[in-house]
Amino acid sequence: MRKKESVNQTLQQYQSAAAKCESVFIQKTKDYGTAWRILRTSSLTDQLFIKAKRIRSLETNAEQKIEEGVEPEYIGLINYSAMALIQLNLEDSDDLELEPELAKELYLREMKKTEELMMAKNHDYGEAWRDMRISSLTDLILMKILRLKQIEDNNGQTLISEGPEGSYSDIINYAMFALIKLEEDNK
Repeated sequence: MRKKESVNQTLQQYQSAAAKCESVFIQKTKDYGTAWRILRTSSLTDQLFIKAKRIRSLETNAEQKIEEGVEPEYIGLINYSAMALIQLNLEDSDDLELEPELAKELYLREMKKTEELMMAKNHDYGEAWRDMRISSLTDLILMKILRLKQIEDNNGQTLISEGPEGSYSDIINYAMFALIKLEEDNK
């Protein structure tokens, strides 16, 4: 496949996976409202940690006691990361309950910025993710989460590293790549 075709395929696959995540986000917003707004970003990071650890456990353990696969966990990683990005841009004094349309608008804004970041990095890295194992994507997500926890434990202070926004965006993109690879494996 030529490079331009591959990049176009990636964008189409990415947008298809993003649409699944958006649908889950919107449905859960209808069910629960924006109760997640009560969570500090550190609590959202801990939710990410739980999801990523479950994925890793499913990848390494032969026995699975809950019959839910990894796809919902990757979607959870994406949506919790988007929530964290939204939280970083809202003030503590902002309303906890967001109107569904506003929540969707904020979600889509963060997802669009993350898609643009993916396209830029994908260009520079030459679609390297396509040659990676899904388990490596899981490990990279866990590493990003541990970095986030360290930044949070340091009250957001870093010496030369990017802030939490970059890590949340990278988690979204790694999880999107995993969803794409899972979809390809199921064909």
